[in-house]
Order: sequence, then C-alpha cells, then structure tokens
Amino acid sequence: MDIRIADIIEESFVDGEGVRFAIFVQGCHHNCKGCHNPATHDFTGGRLVDTAQIIAKFQNAPLISGITLTGGEPLCQIKAVTELAGAAKKLNLSVWCYTGFIYENLIGNLTKAEEKYFTSDQIHQFLDYVDVLVDGPFIESQRDLTMNFCGSRNQRLVDIHKSRTQKNFVPWVSH
Repeated sequence: MDIRIADIIEESFVDGEGVRFAIFVQGCHHNCKGCHNPATHDFTGGRLVDTAQIIAKFQNAPLISGITLTGGEPLCQIKAVTELAGAAKKLNLSVWCYTGFIYENLIGNLTKAEEKYFTSDQIHQFLDYVDVLVDGPFIESQRDLTMNFCGSRNQRLVDIHKSRTQKNFVPWVSH
C-alpha cells in the first residue's frame, strides 16, 4: 500500500518518549497558523512510498522504542497509517500519533468533514494500535515551548489504552 510522506527521521528524540522512528505524513487540511511543518500541508507534495519499505526500515532499526506518525495529518491516510501502526505493534514497538483532531470527537460522532477522511470503524481499528495520541490543532496564541511533546497548551497527550478502558480522557504520564 502506498502512503504519501514528507520525510522520515529514523532516530528522533523529540517526537515522543524514547528513540522514535518518525514518519511525517504529507497532507493536512488543518492549516494551523504558525505550524512548524507547513510544507507538509499540500496533499500533492512529498513522495509516495510503499508502506512495506517503511516497515522494513523500522524493523531493522535496533535503537528505536517505537514509531511516531506525525505530519501533516496522519489520519487523512488512515488505511496506510493503520498498516504501519499494526506492523509496529507486532514488533512490540510503541505507537504515537500526532493529530489535529480531538480524541473525544474521534471516538464519538464524526462530523461530515471528518468522514471525508475516515470512518468511525477505521478510527477505532487504528486506535487499537496506538499508545499515545497527541491531539488538538496547534494554536499559535497558546504556543508553549516548555511542554513535553506538544507545541501549544491546548494539545494533550492521551493515554489511549486507559482512556478507552475508562471511557474518559486519561492523560499519558511518562514512564
């Protein structure tokens, strides 16, 4: 399966806890003012890569503790990111995902705009593989460089397993 990406950083220390294999997905409709990655917004930019090639790369990356799906907006390519996340979990790697969408909206009733990119079933299948979801759009007026793994104060680190079990938002806490 093909995925349109902007870049891959094979050993990132800023895109989640531990050493991460960061996949920067191409395409984002949020267009957040002040985004640190505006080159990833164009849905026709970047390059197409077979997900099998990406999986082979992170399979052979002995120093990583997990993968991070970032962008762009990873959820706009839900089938491909689900494949990547599933492969990572089979390797016992953690999966982090950055999204401009809000967790409660994703697991509730999707808007027509959201349904353009994914279905509720697709989101739930994807979240089966995700450990931490960094949710919310970047809001320039709430920019905060002191936060770990977030760019603005509205963004949250969602512990997906605990949040789904407790049926309520549970923040992720570093190990």
